[in-house]
Amino acid sequence: MSNPRPVIVTCAITGAIHTPSMSPYLPVTSDAIVASAIEAAQAGAAILHLHARDNETGKPDQSVEGFGRIVPQIAGQTSAVLNLTTGGSPYMTVQERVRPAAHFAPELASLNMGSMNLGLFPMLRRHAGIAGWERDHLEGSRDLVFRNSYKDIGYVLETCRGNGTRFEFECYDTAHLYNLAHFADAGAVEPPFFVQTVFGLLGGIGVHADDIAHMRRTAVRLFGDDLVWSALGAGAHQMRVAATVAASGGHVRVGLEDSLWAGPGKLAVSNADQVRTAIALIESFGCRAAGPDEVRDILKLRPRRGDA
Repeated sequence: MSNPRPVIVTCAITGAIHTPSMSPYLPVTSDAIVASAIEAAQAGAAILHLHARDNETGKPDQSVEGFGRIVPQIAGQTSAVLNLTTGGSPYMTVQERVRPAAHFAPELASLNMGSMNLGLFPMLRRHAGIAGWERDHLEGSRDLVFRNSYKDIGYVLETCRGNGTRFEFECYDTAHLYNLAHFADAGAVEPPFFVQTVFGLLGGIGVHADDIAHMRRTAVRLFGDDLVWSALGAGAHQMRVAATVAASGGHVRVGLEDSLWAGPGKLAVSNADQVRTAIALIESFGCRAAGPDEVRDILKLRPRRGDA
């Protein structure tokens, strides 16, 4: 009997889209982010995708100091691959967004592969009583372009070049795959290409099965055997997308950054619970969750160094 296929499970712990008032289970303080990340790793997540937040306000915090409160602690308590965001918040400059990855030289960092409208304002209809900076954060997205120009992408690649950091290439639409192919053709990035296709955010591609199949077909055509394909579904679509992608030979990402929900009207109580649900889905298809060292081999990551 053949060995079950290993599936990479990424858990995105807190992100920069959801705000503290939306869920009491969203980890916001440094201590809560650390604890939630460790629990997710213990539940079976091989990659932990990390953002930091201000301990007092819960705002996205892309400072080296903010990440300094979480990265060494997580690295000291789990063998999971730490993936530091360079996406930060869509309201930040690329210079702000890349600082933690430049400082900590992680094994893996995210890299958004194209500019896009990013509409967060529909969440105001689903979450009553949002006020202050949280409301401004959502309402302001009516006139927000999440900038990831060719110059910006090149800046991140050049800034991290000496670190040996590899990337999770976040692609929100088909054009982003072609942008990645452009940088690959120019020799700016090397295979394997860990492509995270993102479904269900307003401004990006939708969540229909045809959308998922189209993104997969395009990625396979562009990158062939150099592709390591993963996907996430935003909001209520999270587990349906995970199931579709796992059944199609891909890898999956879950976590409270991407969805606060465990079912219709039911808030997810932890990142670890979402990881366990995803692993149950994976195992139902005869697959298994890959371990951190397997992921390092699949993605050809260099050994972890320093704090990350």
